[in-house]
Amino acid sequence: MHLHILGICGTFMGSLALLARELGHQVSGSDANVYPPMSTQLQAQGIQLMEGYLPEHLDPAPDLVIIGNALSRGNPAVEHVLDKGLSYLSGPEWLARHVLQGRWVLAVAGTHGKTTTSSLLAWILEHAGMAPGFLIGGVPQNFGVSARLGETPFFVVEADEYDSAFFDKRSKFVHYRPRTAILNNLEFDHADIFPDLAAIERQFHHLVRTVPASGLIVHPAGEAALDRVIGMGCWTPRQTTGEGGNWEARLLALDGSHFEVWLDGKMQGEANWSQTGAHSVANALSALAAARHVGVAPAQGIAALSEFLSVKRRMEKLLEINGIVLYDDFAHHPTAIATTLAGLRAQIGNAPLIAVIEPRSNTMRLGSHMAALPASVAQASEVVWYQPEGLDWSLESVVASSPVPARVASSIEQIIEHIVAKAEPGTRVVIMSNGGFAGIHQRMADALVARHG
Repeated sequence: MHLHILGICGTFMGSLALLARELGHQVSGSDANVYPPMSTQLQAQGIQLMEGYLPEHLDPAPDLVIIGNALSRGNPAVEHVLDKGLSYLSGPEWLARHVLQGRWVLAVAGTHGKTTTSSLLAWILEHAGMAPGFLIGGVPQNFGVSARLGETPFFVVEADEYDSAFFDKRSKFVHYRPRTAILNNLEFDHADIFPDLAAIERQFHHLVRTVPASGLIVHPAGEAALDRVIGMGCWTPRQTTGEGGNWEARLLALDGSHFEVWLDGKMQGEANWSQTGAHSVANALSALAAARHVGVAPAQGIAALSEFLSVKRRMEKLLEINGIVLYDDFAHHPTAIATTLAGLRAQIGNAPLIAVIEPRSNTMRLGSHMAALPASVAQASEVVWYQPEGLDWSLESVVASSPVPARVASSIEQIIEHIVAKAEPGTRVVIMSNGGFAGIHQRMADALVARHG
């Protein structure tokens, strides 16, 4: 069967392409921007990629077109599909029908930590010999790929609340019908499609409604938004994490790199791993709880944590030179920025910590998080905010309210020049963006090597 994927270079759609290819389908795809690393990963699997959304990409007509949620009416390829009556589906619906049907789905939902928790859960199952399939919105370094079919009924999926397609405005995760569901946390996000937090809570309750009575829902204790979701009705056993929950962590190192795991008042073991921060510990507890639901004993899961290599672009160390360390992080929401910086601060003590932040997400661009941004960087020593073209509001107000020294830069060159001049042995530099940030990562690394190497 020939599948053509519109929007193939996105992390979700590119992962779908890998699964379709593994199922034996002929796969091709189009995207507005075809570029590495996704393009090289796909081409290595024999998938034909085309730049732009031209109708001729769909001639001869494929058997099925899978349409990404970034495309809308008026797109030339979308109009061609509708005019010609071609068969089409959303990505989540195709995944549900052709990969998840009949499998034990473990879904990881939440505003923050989905990618890392999904990767953790897949790794714990892999470490236990359960060879799961997975689809993750990033590349877990323990696996080196973002998706695979797996060899057993178990399938881990990063369950996103974003909409499915221009013709299906339900959240992606409504399609997945998990038996085990993690609800990591819940805050307002995706201001381009949700008017308020209540609208997101309603979508999360749609997910809760799909989990069977023989399943399990894992969520943190005492999180108000999730308590409201569960309060709308829950027909599934639950386990809670965090203080006052079924699963608790007792820190043996303030940075979260060493902690005890307790379940219902009984100590299950000690975790030693390379991750830091309270958010990472919370992710670990959720993954351990979900893994136990499919038969992985807590002690077995805890042992897997020591070999977990995290996910690319999640506090990924890009360079260490003359005592200066450069990190790449995907944080793009005030809470994620704050927890990431707090985790690193706990690890490095009083060392200089410079954050370079691009407000790139749709919600950021709309200014919905503007008021929360100044406090989010309190653990940094200094912040450089990038004012990209197309941002409709000025970052100067964020700088004016900043609890730490801050500045706005309108060019990548300005940022690199400032950081290279300011960095000294012991300095940590964290670049935070959910996009390519105009290639700043490699350019910054090269400049640091040239100056400090």
